[in-house]
Amino acid sequence: MTTTSVPTPAGAAHPDPGSFGPLRQVDAGVLSVGYAEAGPPDGPAVVLLHGWPYDIHSFAAVTPLLSAAGYRVLVPFVRGYGSTRFLADDTPRNGQQAAVAADVVNFLDALGIERAVLAGFDWGARSADVVAALWPDRCKALVSVSGYLIGSQAANAAPLPPVAEYSWWYQFYFATERGRVGYAANRRDFNRLIWRLASPRWAFDDATFDRSAAAFDNPDHVDVVISSYRWRLALGDRERRFDDLEQRLADAPAITVPTITLEGDANGAPHPEPGAYAARFTGPYAHRTVSGGVGHNLPQEAPQAFADAIVDVDGW
Repeated sequence: MTTTSVPTPAGAAHPDPGSFGPLRQVDAGVLSVGYAEAGPPDGPAVVLLHGWPYDIHSFAAVTPLLSAAGYRVLVPFVRGYGSTRFLADDTPRNGQQAAVAADVVNFLDALGIERAVLAGFDWGARSADVVAALWPDRCKALVSVSGYLIGSQAANAAPLPPVAEYSWWYQFYFATERGRVGYAANRRDFNRLIWRLASPRWAFDDATFDRSAAAFDNPDHVDVVISSYRWRLALGDRERRFDDLEQRLADAPAITVPTITLEGDANGAPHPEPGAYAARFTGPYAHRTVSGGVGHNLPQEAPQAFADAIVDVDGW
């Protein structure tokens, strides 16, 4: 494993690129996916995947860097965010890892893209990891913030040391009906708190948060978020059609595609140490720590470092 440190000035201000402009929609699997697109339509495809509680604007400064480098950049809203909608009322608002990752494959299929570089953080990194592990023919290369995030209900059943359990407080809150009702009533204040805790040295302003917070008004947002965190603890319902995929993921499959993992030096969210997951990446691999007070939302806090990782890993 190659490990390097990439400096970023603490609290560095990046030009606000504003909105993505008109968004697009495409029917993909069980969803109508809302997404932004930039760059030449015949360029190599890169799909940027956000997490909770964020949205496509985590990549607002990354996108022009990649499009200027000749990439076709695709930035979809995850199920339960922004303009992404379920096509049928009776589809479970499922947030389990296999369902959310399958959305990425369906998105590629809908756009006629055979292979793409996948890059993400939080939920998005997990989805990218899953696609790279289970569908390596669809993932040309991978950039994953916080590394190998594939999990299982069996692994999550094991108790953690008290300090680690404390860091997952919101997961236990979401396991209760009080948590569901509280999140539905206070999702903006709740998610602003998560932003502050996860990126303690990121001085984001109200306009930056509000731009992303609009994505939380999606009618399925609360159901998908609660489903995601309850599924991890084997609470609530699951979709049996994903059982085979989840069984494969429970075996912690190796990722063979070229990969760069990233970590901010001030990530306040729960995350594994790089040494704990390096062996799961069996193809060309390097880890980079982005220094200078960079937190959990690494693409938005350090867009140049994130974009550089994509261009570099795509060249291996």
